[in-house]
Amino acid sequence: MAYRLKTFRVQFVAEPAAFPTGSPCRSSEDVQRVARGIYQTLDADKEHFLLLAMNNKNRVDGFKVVSTGSLTASLVHPREVWRAALHLCAAAVVFVHKHPSGDPAPSQEDQEITRRLKETGDMLGIRVLDHVVLGDEGRFFSFSDRGLL
Repeated sequence: MAYRLKTFRVQFVAEPAAFPTGSPCRSSEDVQRVARGIYQTLDADKEHFLLLAMNNKNRVDGFKVVSTGSLTASLVHPREVWRAALHLCAAAVVFVHKHPSGDPAPSQEDQEITRRLKETGDMLGIRVLDHVVLGDEGRFFSFSDRGLL
């Protein structure tokens, strides 16, 4: 009798300019710099929710675009987020999404999903380091910097 198993391999490939290899993400500034490199490859007129999978030294091991939505919203479910984090063997995570409007101020929905994801991350033993909302031209909002995590 033969058994078939699904296997997968995750690999992160980045251009040096988009991702500073060898240096950990120690701040929200580092996160937004890395994320902007990734967002250059995505549709600018849609909202994308991104997961950065971090190792124990806070270096990005991989990323996953968890959700792509419309101009004003992206449906994010904790099940999909944590499935990606587990597949990427994340010790910690950072969430990032970009508001196509250019205003990085988080919505009530952004605050609620961040709270839910933090709670479920705590149950799984995966640290949530930050949730960064990107806006236009270097503007961003960090939940961690504002003490909201």
